[in-house]
Parts: sequence; C-alpha cells; structure tokens
Amino acid sequence: MSENKLKSIDSPLYSFPKIRKVKPSIIINWLHAGVTDTRRAGLASLFYGIVFAAAGQLMQVIFAESHALFAGLTTGFILLGPFLALGFYDMSRRMELGEQPNLSLSLFAWRTNILNVGLFAGLLAIVVLIWSRVSLVIFALFYEGGLPTFNDVVLNVITLKQPTFTFVYFALGGLFAAFVFGISVISLPLMIDRKIDAITASIYSIVTCVRNPFTMLLWGFCIVVLVGFGFATNFLGLIITMPIIGHATWHAYRDVVELETLS
Repeated sequence: MSENKLKSIDSPLYSFPKIRKVKPSIIINWLHAGVTDTRRAGLASLFYGIVFAAAGQLMQVIFAESHALFAGLTTGFILLGPFLALGFYDMSRRMELGEQPNLSLSLFAWRTNILNVGLFAGLLAIVVLIWSRVSLVIFALFYEGGLPTFNDVVLNVITLKQPTFTFVYFALGGLFAAFVFGISVISLPLMIDRKIDAITASIYSIVTCVRNPFTMLLWGFCIVVLVGFGFATNFLGLIITMPIIGHATWHAYRDVVELETLS
C-alpha cells in the first residue's frame, strides 16, 4: 500500500477521535502485541534496539569520569523515549494496514507531520537539558567532598546510605517523567497517524491519563521496569525491551483512541 493510501486525519471519512476508558488488564494485550510486532518486524526492530544499546554504552564511555552527568543523561534517555520510538510506531502502523515493515521508511516517519513532531521533539529536548542540570545540582548538594563513582551511587541507593539523596533524586526525576509521560503517552502515534498538531495531541494524551489513571499508572510502571532491565544489563537488554515498548505503545494508542467515522 502506498504512502498516500495510509489512513490519517486528512481523510474526509474521519473526525477528531474520542478517548476510550480501558481496563488495566489490557496492558497484557499491549505487551503481547509488542512482542508479536517485534518478531514480525525482525531485524528492522532489532536495528533500533541495537542503536539504543550502543548509545547507552557510548554515553557510559564518554562520561566515565562524570557519573552525575551520566546519571542525568541516562534517565533523560527515558524522557526522550517517546520520540526515539517513532520508527516502531511507523512499523506497527504499516503491519496493521497489511504492509511489510520497512526500516528505511520508518527512519523518516517524522516527515509525515514534520513541523509538529519537530516541535514536540524540541520540547522533550528542553526537558532533558533541564533535568540534566537539575541532576548535576542534586549530586553537588549531597556529595560536597567530590562527585561519587557510579558504583558508589548504586550502592548508596540500594543500602539507603543516602536516603535523603535517594528520595530527592527520584522524587524530582519522577516529576519530570510524569510530565513527559502525561503529554506523550499517545501524542506521537496520534501525530503521525492523524496529522494532528502537537498541542492538540498533547491534550489528548493528558485526557487519556485523566480518563484512565490507574491503567496509565501501571503502563508507565511497566515501561520503567522494562527500561530499567535494559539499563541493569549494561544496556544490552534494550535491544529487546525497547522494541517491545515501542510497538506496544502503538497498540496502546489504537485501543485508547477511537476513530469516529462521519455519517
């Protein structure tokens, strides 16, 4: 099927979507669909997963002596996740329409709504830069004798030797993550699928969280667990977990957003 035959908000057959209420148990379906699409897409999905893993290891090498900045950029990686997963959305969308997943086309998925995707990506980048700075300040406040090594940080968090640091760091990090999750849980799939503007898509995303608070909370938790597993395996786990999350997010969008046909 050619590009101009793909369904979008430009078609006269569709109006602005409605947001459904969904049960928390549907998350199992999203994850299952994510695994299925990862298998169907094969090397195309794994390519993105390998890029994510390589980027994580590269950051670790570059910032080997700047653990505070590395921690900020690593957690910032989660904040950029919705944009970085655009290729997965495109492949799942094409498979849903009966097409074969195409790596080269997925790399340019942003071009279907370039202005609004660009604006949203710029917002995420600003959030990551702010968070990276906040992360450095938190480390500086709690480690006045010099910044700790990465192993020291992990040990202090696990053993709660620095409970105040752990609370402040994760509380502030959680606020940044909650903000990004709230405006992006369905916004980018919505933008590339329906050509909706960035502001409207972000509002729909927030409405989705408001209408399905417990489901979205659990979904966010699942994402954190899968990404956390990827980090815990020296980023190698991201080769598998990122494709699953990306494809599953497309199916979350399709289940939450109702396409209303015009009479």
